[in-house]
Amino acid sequence: MPASPRWLTPRLEPFATDGARVRGFAGRYCRLTRGSQAGQLVQLRPWQAEIVDDLYELRPDGRRRYRVGLVGMPRKNSKSLLGSILALYGLVGDGEQGAECYSAAGDKDQAKIVFGEARRMIEAEARLALRLQVYKDAIEDPKTGSIYRALSAEAFLKEGLNPSLVVFDEVHVQPTDELWDVLNLGSGTRRDPLVLGITTAGQLYNSAGAESLCYRLYQHGRQVATGEVDDPFFYFRWYEPADPDVDHRDPAVWAECNPGFGDFLYPDDFASVVRRTPEPEFRTKRLNQWQASMAAWFPYGAWDACADPDREVPDGAEVVLAFDGSYAGDSTALVGCTPPGRDGALPHLFVVGAWEADPADPAWRVDIADVHDAIVAACGRWRVRELPADPYRWAEVLQRLAAGGLPVVEYSQSPVRMVPACTRLYEAVMERRVTHDGDPRLARHVGNAALKVDRQGPRIVKDTRAHSGGRRIDLAVAAVLAYDRAVQSTGDYDPLESVW
Repeated sequence: MPASPRWLTPRLEPFATDGARVRGFAGRYCRLTRGSQAGQLVQLRPWQAEIVDDLYELRPDGRRRYRVGLVGMPRKNSKSLLGSILALYGLVGDGEQGAECYSAAGDKDQAKIVFGEARRMIEAEARLALRLQVYKDAIEDPKTGSIYRALSAEAFLKEGLNPSLVVFDEVHVQPTDELWDVLNLGSGTRRDPLVLGITTAGQLYNSAGAESLCYRLYQHGRQVATGEVDDPFFYFRWYEPADPDVDHRDPAVWAECNPGFGDFLYPDDFASVVRRTPEPEFRTKRLNQWQASMAAWFPYGAWDACADPDREVPDGAEVVLAFDGSYAGDSTALVGCTPPGRDGALPHLFVVGAWEADPADPAWRVDIADVHDAIVAACGRWRVRELPADPYRWAEVLQRLAAGGLPVVEYSQSPVRMVPACTRLYEAVMERRVTHDGDPRLARHVGNAALKVDRQGPRIVKDTRAHSGGRRIDLAVAAVLAYDRAVQSTGDYDPLESVW
C-alpha cells in the first residue's frame, strides 16, 4: 500500500471533479522523458490520480473549489512530473482562451525544472509539438493565445500578470512572500485560477528569523485539514511521519512518508543515503519533516568512536595543515591531517595548536607572532603538502608565510566550499573512514558546531542562539579544511585555487 498523507483537506459530499479530463490528457499526450521507460505515455499512480481529482474538485455550482493549494512530499516522488502535466493541461487541455501558466520558484534554475520537463514532454509527443511553439523561456499555443513561462525574478517585476495556473516549485526556498503574493493577487479576474505550491519541507525560519512562507502555509493547511480554520478555497496534502520523533532509519517510516516508495523509489537507495546524510537533512528531504535552522552536527558518540589517541604522526610525514584564525574574543586553530595511505591507512586529524580567548579578559588578543612561529615550526617538523587558510584578517601573515616558501592556499569559507567539505568529513566519521587524536579541545569544538541546513546545503556554523562566549568551533572548522584538502589534493596546486 502506498503512503497516505498525514494531513489532507476533506472532500465535499457528494464529490464531483474535473480530474478525469486531466488524467485523460496525461494518459494520451504526456510521455515520460527519463529512465528506462522514457517515451512511454504516463500512467498516473492511484495516489497521483487522487491528487489530480482533489485539485480539480467541483463545487455544487459547477466551479472549481480550490484557488490555492500546497502539496508537500519528500524528494524524488515525481513532484516535477506532476507539475509539468498540470502546466501543460492548463496551457492546452483546459480550453481557456488567453491562459497564462507559470512555473515559479526561488531561483531561475529551480523554476526551469518543471518548465524543462514540460518542454521535453512536448518534444516527445508529435501532436503537442505540432500545436505548440516552443521558445527558450516560453511555450505558446497559437490556437488559443495561451502562454506558459518560468518565473523567478523579484516580485515587483511580475506586476501586471494575470495567471490562470501557477505551479510554484519548492516553496520552502522562497526567501520572501513577494512572488507568492503577486501571483495570488494577480488572478482575481480568472474564473477558476489555481496557484499550487509543490514542495518538500525546509526550515522553520527564514534568514530574518521569522517563520518562513512555506511553514506558515503548512500551519494554515493543517488548521484547514482539521477543521480549525474554514478556508474552502485552500487545498492541503502533506506527507510526514505521524510520530515526529520516529527513528529516521526505520524502513517502515520511509514507506510511511513516501508514496513512491517500493515503486519507483528503491529501498536500497534509502538504506545507502541514510548512512551518509546528517539526520536533519535526511528528515527534511526524505521524511518531509520541518527542522529548526540548526541542529547538532554528529549523532551522540559518533565523533568519539573515531578517536585513536595512540596513533602518532612521525616527523617528516606528509600532512595537510589547516588554519582558521581570529583576532579577539574567539579562538585560532591549527589542525593537521594525514592523507589516505597507499597501505590503506585512514586519514588522521590532529591538533597542532589552539589559541582561545580568556572569557574573563575582554582585552585578550591572539598572539600573532606566536601563531606565526607555530606554523613555521609545524612546516619544519612535517612535510606539509598544503596550508589551506581563510585570509580574513590574516592576509598579511599568510602572505609573509607564502613569501617564505610555505604552501599557503586560500580557502574561502563560503557555502559553495563548506557544504561539500562538511559533507565529506561527516560521511567519513559516520563510516569510520577517519581517525583523530582524541584532543578534548577538538572534541569540544566539534560538539559546539551546529549544522545549518538551508537551500545551499548542510554546513557547520556557530549556533548564535546558544552562544555564551565559550562555544567556539574554530578547531572543527580547521578539521573540515584539513580533511577536505588531505583527501582531495594530490600535492600539485590546483590552478583554480588562489595561491600566494
